[in-house]
Amino acid sequence: MKTIKTLALAAGLILGLTPLSHAHDDAYLDTQTAPHGGQLRMAAGSHYELVVVKDSTGAKDKPLVIYVTDHAGTKIPTAGASGSITLLSGKTKVSAALTPDGDNKLTGHAVYASTPDLKAVVKVKLAGQDEQQARFTPLATQATSHEDHKH
Repeated sequence: MKTIKTLALAAGLILGLTPLSHAHDDAYLDTQTAPHGGQLRMAAGSHYELVVVKDSTGAKDKPLVIYVTDHAGTKIPTAGASGSITLLSGKTKVSAALTPDGDNKLTGHAVYASTPDLKAVVKVKLAGQDEQQARFTPLATQATSHEDHKH
């Protein structure tokens, strides 16, 4: 009888935790309003918000910003951090270094066009931690926003 109770308790815990494990997947994060107007992704215990220039069709040198927070939105310091970003659009691939720039921010610059097919792979190594990676499609949802919808 004790084994059945233990199994039932374990099953309840597993079932109870299952929704939490999916609460921060990409689909969920895409429903959240990011504090700086970017796209949110999760990597280990951190949230990354990628902010790109959204309204420039021509490929030119533009800033890239990553904000780092915990799950509650508390800023995680980026002093001593390093990172990189790789942007992919069509057959174009560009990379840039990311450097600390304030409380919880990393910045870089790259030549890119603001197109719906833009993808980004961000790697961040916070001081004293292992490198983490996140993948973004920062402008994909903009192409299907309500503003573009015809009634």
